[in-house]
Amino acid sequence: MISDSVRRRIIFLIACLMFSLSQFYRASVAVIAPDLIRDLGMDTRGLSLISAAFFYAFALMQIPISMYLDGIGPRVSMTVLSLIAVIGAMMFAMGHSLSVLATGRMLIGIGMACNFMGTLKLITLWFTPLRFATLSALVSSLGTVGNLIAATPLVLMVQAMGWRNSFLVIAGINLVLTLLFYLVTRDRPASLVSRDVPKATSTHILEIWINLRQLFGEKDYWIISLGTFCRYGIFAAVQSLWAGPFLINVIGVSVVSAGNLLFLMSVGMVVGSPICGWLSDAVLENRKGIIVSGLIAMGAVLALLTRLSSGTSMMLLCILFFCFGFISSAGGIMYAHIKEKMPVERAGTAMTGINFFTMIGGAVFLQGLGSMMQFFHPKESLGDSAFTDAFLFCAICLWITAAFYLFTAETLRKEL
Repeated sequence: MISDSVRRRIIFLIACLMFSLSQFYRASVAVIAPDLIRDLGMDTRGLSLISAAFFYAFALMQIPISMYLDGIGPRVSMTVLSLIAVIGAMMFAMGHSLSVLATGRMLIGIGMACNFMGTLKLITLWFTPLRFATLSALVSSLGTVGNLIAATPLVLMVQAMGWRNSFLVIAGINLVLTLLFYLVTRDRPASLVSRDVPKATSTHILEIWINLRQLFGEKDYWIISLGTFCRYGIFAAVQSLWAGPFLINVIGVSVVSAGNLLFLMSVGMVVGSPICGWLSDAVLENRKGIIVSGLIAMGAVLALLTRLSSGTSMMLLCILFFCFGFISSAGGIMYAHIKEKMPVERAGTAMTGINFFTMIGGAVFLQGLGSMMQFFHPKESLGDSAFTDAFLFCAICLWITAAFYLFTAETLRKEL
């Protein structure tokens, strides 16, 4: 018999690993893009579709998850959905057509959609409220390990056994983690006292609609949603797909070097998240200024990338990709901004809405950039001019978003 004190630690560890797996899946196409082009003859439109399929499915699943996670419970919800991800990973590994690969990625997106929210729910049920902020931040940090594995380690794995076998291995790991999670996890500790149970969010359709209607009437909600849509959408498009082909085809680096640079981008985000949070909370006491600065700086880095050519020094590439990850982490403060801006009774709905726009942004920019590159450069969709147009478009989107964000209300004391 496992005691509650031991069980809660095991549950937390396995749940974090499952969230890391979600991060791995969303970023894994970038370094295998050359293999997909070689084996299946894919163009940029096809690559963008299979990458975006994950994000579309993930985003749309946030709606039912936010409404019914409390009623079903995280143990069953995460287990059933994770088994769907296993099926999707196997389908992706064995697919030989665009439709099969896209369907596999869609199933993976559905399967991974509950891992973050479910983990936060388990923290709420198994740990004291005073530890929620620390543990939720730890979940986010540990989840980035998945992004790191989707870079150089995945490149080496693919070189050793091929991309198909690599994803079959990942599907096996996914299955083992899911079974362990189901066997170990309980929705509540045995010693739980009734007064410690947080009140469940109402799932009554009328009450949900009233909250949504009030939320949609807030100007700042839409501006912050636009901010997270563009910020994460562009970051995900670069990290999850387009950085790899850009580095390999335009800059001329090796696949392993491209993986290393993607790895460094994720390291930049890991380092930047706590620093940006600390600057916002304790030093500048400012939300809007940090976020706007991050959006402008992201656009500047993308504009600089369009000026690079074959033979660019690896040191400069390392600096630019680390900085891109570092400054993009400032966008995470948008969650705090919307939480502080909205009344307590609407904070949960607002956070879920922001998460929806975050993930749908990844889908739209992944697919949109691929279609744009194919449309304007049909014969050289992976060439220098195509990436120049795509990155400049993203930079302009970020700068316009920053201008709109200036019209939001600050929620902390100091103004920049």
